[in-house]
Amino acid sequence: MGQEVTPVRAARLGRAVGVAPVGVSGVVLLLPGGQEVSSRRPSPVWSAASVRSLGRSLARARRVEGGLAVHTVHYRYLGWNGHEAHLAADASWAADEAVRRYGDVPVCLAGVGMGARAALRAGGHEAVNSVLAVAPWLPEEDMAAPPEPVKQLAGRRVLIVHGTNDERCDPELSFRLATRAKKANRDVCRFEVHSDGHRLRQYRGEVLALAEDFVMGALFGRAFARPVADALAAPPPLGLRMPLAVGFGQSLRR
Repeated sequence: MGQEVTPVRAARLGRAVGVAPVGVSGVVLLLPGGQEVSSRRPSPVWSAASVRSLGRSLARARRVEGGLAVHTVHYRYLGWNGHEAHLAADASWAADEAVRRYGDVPVCLAGVGMGARAALRAGGHEAVNSVLAVAPWLPEEDMAAPPEPVKQLAGRRVLIVHGTNDERCDPELSFRLATRAKKANRDVCRFEVHSDGHRLRQYRGEVLALAEDFVMGALFGRAFARPVADALAAPPPLGLRMPLAVGFGQSLRR
């Protein structure tokens, strides 16, 4: 009998969140969380869950700024898996796929947890003009291993958001990465959500409003809210430990 061939897995893009625009002029690729090591394939339901609220918020923002397509990336594997960096590779594939579908349009990679690490790592893709990293999982710093790369972020706008009480993904690691990234790219900022945990449930409205403001500004040239503009312009550490103000979302409503 012949040897059984293992099928080759492929990443894919989920359907556009909400009603797909007629003419697309910007794309957000949602990168769900994952695990450090796993050969399992995540279920579509699991993949959508961790980025559902972010996707819905951005889809609602499309009513103000048309032309935005929002897709969730469905990974081949649940795990990052060491040097394979499967989630980052799938993020790069998704950026290629966005260009194939929509043409030469700017892309924002928006990830949570391990997906945020994938967004940062794949941020050097030529179609990507911005990266949103929410509560990023980052490896512990090891003198024997090279640090997490940041040079690929040059020329991109980057926003990192992290709860100060996150016990799953160390916020100090994201601060250190942001500090190194700021040296390679001045358009990096980081907001701290004081007393909130990994899922940022306590100030979810503010976090979603911050994400919306950043994405719409990065993709469509809309003026950033004053706190975001100040954080991007401020030297470290000020712009990398910017507190997210209570009521941020309400202050943007007109």
